Amino acid sequence: MNQETTRAQIPVRQFTILLSATRRGARLARLLTAEQLRTWGLPFETAEQIVAELASNAALHGHAPGRSFRLALTLTETATLRIEVTDARADRHPPAEPQPLSPDAESGRGLLLVAALSDRWGTEPGPAPCKTIWAEIETAPPTLHS
Repeated sequence: MNQETTRAQIPVRQFTILLSATRRGARLARLLTAEQLRTWGLPFETAEQIVAELASNAALHGHAPGRSFRLALTLTETATLRIEVTDARADRHPPAEPQPLSPDAESGRGLLLVAALSDRWGTEPGPAPCKTIWAEIETAPPTLHS
């Protein structure tokens, strides 16, 4: 029996943290992202903005009483940065494509920004009762510190 094998992207560096599903937790996610990417020698501005939007959505739309959200940053050997925010509300999915808004809308631009700033983004179900919203950015290889 022949099986097609694919080489999975191997993480070179990884950072994961649970944060409270609050505005304060979302702000902390953004700050921790900037600091972690600075430590890895990567530009952080774009990833910081993506995390700000995804973490804010997790706190606003993915909040369940007593549940946190998870931020994960993974840098692969091909210099792809994968950002994942996992929240506790699998029953609330974002649209597959961000919807255009009226110019006077006061909210709803977060996923438009994520789509514009990332090379790829999407959602993954589970583990129940959770969902993960992810975004990937192609980066330059990190500078190595001796």
